Amino acid sequence: MIIREKAGRIEDYRDLPVGTDWLDLEWFETRKRIMHKKTSGGVAVAMKFLAESPEITEGDVLFADAERLVVARILPCDCIVVRPGSLFETASLCYEIGNKHLPLFFEDDALLVPFDAPLHRLLVAQGYAVLREERKLLQPLKTTVSPHPSGNSGSLFSKIMQLTNS
Repeated sequence: MIIREKAGRIEDYRDLPVGTDWLDLEWFETRKRIMHKKTSGGVAVAMKFLAESPEITEGDVLFADAERLVVARILPCDCIVVRPGSLFETASLCYEIGNKHLPLFFEDDALLVPFDAPLHRLLVAQGYAVLREERKLLQPLKTTVSPHPSGNSGSLFSKIMQLTNS
């Protein structure tokens, strides 16, 4: 089976009497344009999103016919979970994580990062309340902000830090 585009969301198919065949994905596979996997039902799937990154999320229907839906399911993974207590703490955490070029996720007022031992040690040493949990990484934070000053205005990070120190 070749999949070239998403067919919608699982909510759009609730009223249809078809079976669900799950395609389990790791968090880092959700942006891959070309991939070969097997569904939980054993169906071989080739995904070829040639135009752009698919940004697959949990519940995306990748294939639909009269018999079945192939639906994306994101697997849980080992994560660092931090619940910042203030805007300053949020900015500082985002800066530390961004400096390591690690992906950052947000859920239930918590910042989540795939587990990275050096980052975990750093955050613990800096006094943050850090948890290590199995979680699904579903909502990536998308930023294109540089923490380094650009021109006279400074970066968004600098502005946030100035606001928190006021």
